[in-house]
Amino acid sequence: MDFRHTTVLLRETVDGAFGETDGVYADLTTGGGGHSLELAERLSGGRLICFDRDKEAIEAAGGRLKGLPVTLVNRNFIELNEVLDELGIDKLDGIIADLGVSSHQLGDAERGFSFHNDAPLDMRMSGEGLSAADVVNDYTEDELRRVLYEYGEEKFAPRIAEGIVKARVLKPIERTGELAEIIKSSVPAAYRREKNPCRKSFQAIRIEVNGELDALDKALTDGFNRLKIGGKMSVITFHSLEDRIVKNRFKEFCTGCTCPPEFPVCVCGKKPRGELIGKKPITPSLEELESNPRSRSAKLRVIKKVRE
Repeated sequence: MDFRHTTVLLRETVDGAFGETDGVYADLTTGGGGHSLELAERLSGGRLICFDRDKEAIEAAGGRLKGLPVTLVNRNFIELNEVLDELGIDKLDGIIADLGVSSHQLGDAERGFSFHNDAPLDMRMSGEGLSAADVVNDYTEDELRRVLYEYGEEKFAPRIAEGIVKARVLKPIERTGELAEIIKSSVPAAYRREKNPCRKSFQAIRIEVNGELDALDKALTDGFNRLKIGGKMSVITFHSLEDRIVKNRFKEFCTGCTCPPEFPVCVCGKKPRGELIGKKPITPSLEELESNPRSRSAKLRVIKKVRE
C-alpha cells in the first residue's frame, strides 16, 4: 500500500523526545511511520507503541516498521491510558505526535479531506462514525456557524452556514466539490480573489468530524501524566487552534506557585511539573521549506517532565 507522507521536522521531533535506547516510547500519530521509523531504529532493548486511528496508516506502517521493536495499535490517541494499561505499561520515556493531516489523506480524493478534488464528503480519519456529510446536512444553521467560527476562525461563517442550509433544501450535499462551490458563492468576490475561501471551512468541518481538539487536550494531559521523571514529549502542530492548546497545556504543566502576588509566602505548595525545552517553538529550516512547502505552518514544542 502506498501511504504517501512527507515527514516534517523528523530529527528535531525524535531528538526532542528520545532518551535511553532501552526506553519505552509512544508515537500518538503514526501516519506513514516516518517519525516512528527514525525512533525505532535508535532502540536497543526498547519498545515503541504506535497509535493511529486510520486503519490504512497502521497497515502501511506495519510494512515500513517490520522487524523493529514496535507495537501497532489501531486506536485513537485519546485511548492512551487504556491501551497502556492493556499492554502492562506504567510509564513512558518519551512521546511524539505529529498532528497534521497526512499527505496520503489529503491526496486520496476518496477520503474527502481536500477541497481541490471532487469526492464523497467524508473526512473521517477512522472511517467510522459521524461524517462531513452528516455535519453539513444535519447540523442546524447555528451549529454550522459555531463550527466554522470555533474551528475555522472563519469571519464569513454566518454567510457560509446560511448558504449551506439554503443549498441542502434543494438536495443533500454529498460531495466536496458541491460544498466548495457553496462556500465560494457565499463569500465576497474580493475574499475569493485573496485566497481559497474553502480552506478554513474544510478544516473546521474536519476537526468537528474527528473531535480533534477535545482528543488533543485529553491526550496531552494523559500523556504527560504517563511520562517518567525526565521523560519528554514532542508535539508538532499545524494551525493556531492546535498550537494554542499545546502551548497553554505545556504552560500549565510548567507553572508553579499560584498564590496571589500579595501573599508574603507560598501557601499553595504547587511546584512546576514540567520544563519547556526552548523558549520558542522549533520551525522548519529553509531547506525543509523548499523541499516540502506543506511544512511552512509546522511548529514543534517539547516539554520535559521534572516531577509528578
